Amino acid sequence: MGVQSPNLVRIKKTCRALGVPTIDLSMDRNLVSQQIIKACEEYGCFRLTNHGVSNAIISKIEEESFDFFAKPAVEKHQAGPPNPFGYGCKTIGFHGDRGELEYILLEANPSSVSQRSIVFSDDPAKFSCVVNDYVQAVRGLTCDILDLVAEGLSLGDKSVLSRLIKDVESDAIFRVNHYPPFDQTPKVYNPAHKFQLHDDKMANNGDPSRVGFGEHSDPQILTILRSNDVGGLQICSRDGLWIPIPPNPTEFCVLVGDTFQALTNDRFKSVRHRVMANSSNKPRLSMMFFGAPSLNARICPLPEMVSSHNPTLYKPFTWCEFKKAAYSQRLAGRRLDLFTYNHNKNSD
Repeated sequence: MGVQSPNLVRIKKTCRALGVPTIDLSMDRNLVSQQIIKACEEYGCFRLTNHGVSNAIISKIEEESFDFFAKPAVEKHQAGPPNPFGYGCKTIGFHGDRGELEYILLEANPSSVSQRSIVFSDDPAKFSCVVNDYVQAVRGLTCDILDLVAEGLSLGDKSVLSRLIKDVESDAIFRVNHYPPFDQTPKVYNPAHKFQLHDDKMANNGDPSRVGFGEHSDPQILTILRSNDVGGLQICSRDGLWIPIPPNPTEFCVLVGDTFQALTNDRFKSVRHRVMANSSNKPRLSMMFFGAPSLNARICPLPEMVSSHNPTLYKPFTWCEFKKAAYSQRLAGRRLDLFTYNHNKNSD
């Protein structure tokens, strides 16, 4: 049996202790830009404070979401099943993935939200207004972050990334996940139950909790995630450790998606993440804005990200082509592998 070297153990402990960087958006712009670049390179993820999205906007969308999820199941199911938009419960995607959650999935554009609001609220006009205000705010934040990245990477066109999200035909998505508490206490003693708990514990790095939303990366460019004060989100570090993201309702968590990895020619790596099933005594609520380009947008590594020492790693594709590939696979699938040139370079 192999024994880990003390140095490797020390590195892993340091990674676990440091956690994901927190970036204050109100600091000097050049400093913030470089901090974002470093976080995207090292973690594919960072936490954001002083982000400029008002507490009022956040509180209203949280209230509307909890109001919907508090409805009787028969009423909620009238808003589903998701195809792909609408209300969903337990089922994730179309290929057998399951989770310990229920959710709302919407196109992130005002007309679509307005049309679908009637099935989510007894006051559709209010629901539509609240959702669209939130989406507009986080879309603006996404564009600000992408402009900071363009500056930090010294791209010739400083708006080349944010234009993809500002496009009126952007295929951005808004999602709300609701994780009700689940009871971990066995109701009836069963000798097999002890083994099952042990098995789950080994699968989850010592945590006996079940997985609420399985390991995956997001196919879009950037994800802007906000949750309430209940934990569960974990990201996978470059050395394979699962790092918990402590809940902080005043912050956003920013996640690099697969398309951003392709655009930066692997300088940034999309972050694999998961959510553990909620063992708290209160529900976990998380809201995600998935920033995506238009369906016909052509995606390929930016010229500044390519050199003789770092050749183009990805074949050009449209967002529509990549999206179809993403939906054709299981949740944990690695979609970029379908669009990779073989340069004998590790794409993990």
